[in-house]
Amino acid sequence: MPLIEVKIPALGESITGGVLAKWHVPDGALVRKDQPLFELETDKITSEGTAEVAGRVALKVAAGAEVKVGEIVATIEVMETAVRTPETGAAAPATTEAAPPTETRDPKPKIQNAKPETPTSPAVRRLAEETGISPGGVAGTGKGGRVTKGDLLAAAGSAPAQPDTASQRSADTGPKPVVPEPKVRIPEPAGAAPQPPSAPSAPAARQTRRKLTPLRQRLAQRLVQAQHEAAMLTTFNEVDMSAVRELRSRYQEDFTKKHGVKLGFMSFFVKAVVRGLQEVPAVNALLDGDTAIENHYYDIGVAVSTERGLMVPVVRECDRRSFAEIEQQLADLARRAREGKIILADLDGGVFTITNGGIFGSLLSTPILNAPQCGILGMHAIQDRPVAVNGQVVIRPMMYLALSYDHRLVDGRDAVTFLVKVKQALEDPARLLLSV
Repeated sequence: MPLIEVKIPALGESITGGVLAKWHVPDGALVRKDQPLFELETDKITSEGTAEVAGRVALKVAAGAEVKVGEIVATIEVMETAVRTPETGAAAPATTEAAPPTETRDPKPKIQNAKPETPTSPAVRRLAEETGISPGGVAGTGKGGRVTKGDLLAAAGSAPAQPDTASQRSADTGPKPVVPEPKVRIPEPAGAAPQPPSAPSAPAARQTRRKLTPLRQRLAQRLVQAQHEAAMLTTFNEVDMSAVRELRSRYQEDFTKKHGVKLGFMSFFVKAVVRGLQEVPAVNALLDGDTAIENHYYDIGVAVSTERGLMVPVVRECDRRSFAEIEQQLADLARRAREGKIILADLDGGVFTITNGGIFGSLLSTPILNAPQCGILGMHAIQDRPVAVNGQVVIRPMMYLALSYDHRLVDGRDAVTFLVKVKQALEDPARLLLSV
């Protein structure tokens, strides 16, 4: 049978290896073509390796091992006859081993030396079933020659024969007086040292140690790098979300029917950020050594929380996309990020990042820059709060916004102006359509 080698695929020029996080199939399993075999975690993305052919797989590397691009991690023995599934006709694992015969046992042990028995108590009958000894073959010492529990235990060799408790109580002539035991207090010797407290359990018994995944290690490095290298500062504002809420409520049903996706808050924020970047180009820049690079395109990264860590897929050309196109691309990127199917090209090239801690209940935070970008907008939870509007105190759905920026490139005036432009676009969404 020919053998096909399963190798770690090349995922990008900057990725040389990763960790084989887990196998989706056991060693020796029959697999079908294109069936997922393993999950590979790198410092940028998580991807799946699939079977090129149908056959029997032999694993060469254990789960959790570090592997390099091009390394052989398994082989597949091509089978002459493929097993087909009834639904799709694709090759699938088959079970050929017969189940081991099950041993049938009588739920109750057979009683030895069976002969006509004298009446016995329930306790004796239960003990006879457990030991397999017939009370009829045991000499009884109880009242009227009855076999007691002690007699049966003595016959089984488990304990000396003792009179049955019930029979013993019936033979008692009266209650025995209860004599309380005297309470004696033993004084501690003078000058005795107090007993030290018991030592705590070993740390290993109360802790779980696990190695960081490559993605988590890379994320930690980038966050620390951003704090060490950038002159990071954060400015805050708040936005009244009444207009966006009312707009979503009015058109949500029609929008969903036409475009197949819900109208969320994020598309409004993406469009508002694009508007702010167009008004304040200084925020749409990055620093390369002693050179400032100003971008003239609007690819916005949106942070997505996954089980493996935080990822920031990028929505391209947001200035040219409609609300529906942004929502559709966001939904697709978020789904693939959580399923581990995102590719490296989806994460590169963003000019600005939006992160939404409000979905977890965060009221206020200072987001960390996504280097080499010089700006990131933090969204937070929407809360009904009293605010002053035209001299009246009213209740409005309010959200705090936080803009972290690199003060080496962006002055305070530019940062505040940018955040005000975002606020204006959200409180009056018509500005996004009229470009005012």
